[in-house]
Amino acid sequence: MAAFTDNVRNASPEPHQPSGSETGSGSTSARCAVSTDRNETPLERYDRNFGELLQELRVLQTGVQILFAFLLTLAFTPRFVSLDTTQRAFYVGTLLLAVLATLLLTAPAAVHRVLFRRRAKPLIVEVSARLTAAGMAVLALALAGAVLLVVDVVLGRGAGVAAGSVTLVTCGGLWALLPRVLGHRNGHL
Repeated sequence: MAAFTDNVRNASPEPHQPSGSETGSGSTSARCAVSTDRNETPLERYDRNFGELLQELRVLQTGVQILFAFLLTLAFTPRFVSLDTTQRAFYVGTLLLAVLATLLLTAPAAVHRVLFRRRAKPLIVEVSARLTAAGMAVLALALAGAVLLVVDVVLGRGAGVAAGSVTLVTCGGLWALLPRVLGHRNGHL
């Protein structure tokens, strides 16, 4: 989970420090300063970052919605009554994790809705990035729980725990470790 938080800190735009090569004088406010990287002001950068975050959320929300729908339908299948107490606990825990992931991944829309037009774009981007990182961490747990439950029912408890663990490690590797390694190689982290 710490890796997700670190990624958010690194992905969040830093306050812009004007340099002598940028347009404007040394007394230019941060709102009017222009970034030399993309020729954009800090506010334009926050707008771009929020747009990119929304694109990422579209992908994540689709995945979490499919998982949540799958979990909701499981309780109404004929085989559900044959689950043992531990499997039912896995199911309820995984369902609640999917609900929490859904809430965390949709919260940026609510934050934006309440704060937009209040000149709070930097706050919206920062909070939304943190909510997204938390949502991804919880989604990884929910995915691992769903895999654990299904494999437990089909192949047994040991195979279920192994498959759930591999799922969790894979999510952590692809969502937290890989971006950090690529960023480090590229000199950005």
